[in-house]
Amino acid sequence: MAHRILPFYNIDAAVGAHRTNKLEDVMLVQFFMKEIFDFKAPIKVALVALAISPLPPVLPGKQLKLTSHAYIYGIVVVAAICAVGLVPVSAALLSARFHTQHVSVVKVFPVVAVTLLVPLAIGLFIQRIRPAQAEGLAAVFSKVGTALLIVALIPVLVLEWPTIRALFGDGTVFAAVVLSGLGLVVGHVLGGPDPQNRTVLALATASRHPGVALVAATSATTQAPHLVTAALLLAFVVSIVVSAPYAAWRKRVHAAAMKQPAGPDLSLS
Repeated sequence: MAHRILPFYNIDAAVGAHRTNKLEDVMLVQFFMKEIFDFKAPIKVALVALAISPLPPVLPGKQLKLTSHAYIYGIVVVAAICAVGLVPVSAALLSARFHTQHVSVVKVFPVVAVTLLVPLAIGLFIQRIRPAQAEGLAAVFSKVGTALLIVALIPVLVLEWPTIRALFGDGTVFAAVVLSGLGLVVGHVLGGPDPQNRTVLALATASRHPGVALVAATSATTQAPHLVTAALLLAFVVSIVVSAPYAAWRKRVHAAAMKQPAGPDLSLS
């Protein structure tokens, strides 16, 4: 079954224990979800676009006040660089099965650059020239960015709500819950012995960049663009809801650990 779905896919690598295979684990389940439920073609394209867009739209762990900054930045930079090449290549490999169009690097790179690479570069520049003020400015910009994301998301959700509502009951919500939950589990288990790194990897693995996914999906197909957008928005909101309890739990764990100068070994936390 798996080899029929993904003839080019290395199943042994996907289910291996190495943490670099976390993306493949999530993608594999994504394709099984697509086969189990009788999704409409645009929904299938949207779900696959999410699977091949492994890029957190915000820095994972920053809201939890974690101190593993190098790991957080490394996750984002590596994911961003990989996404620029991974999304077009994955779309090309999948185009034969789904009869979709290829996705150009030219369309993916601007989204990655504007939403992540450029802000990150600006932050590093400020850190270099104004290290004393950098931490405070980062907190302000993070709050402003989150607020702008919410402000921008609300009207789109309102406009697309009739289409989004039609997706309830067809398996889209279930697929989004399973994928987000799987990402949390895979990232947490494969995150290594450091509790903070484990939290960051879990949140990053459960995240999908809606902008990159939207570019991939709308470039791959011109069928029912409103349905594609609605499915992506619904999955994005579901991922936030699913990740919230985990983030709250990990925030309590890390806060408790910081209060203990010589705390217990949290390698299994």
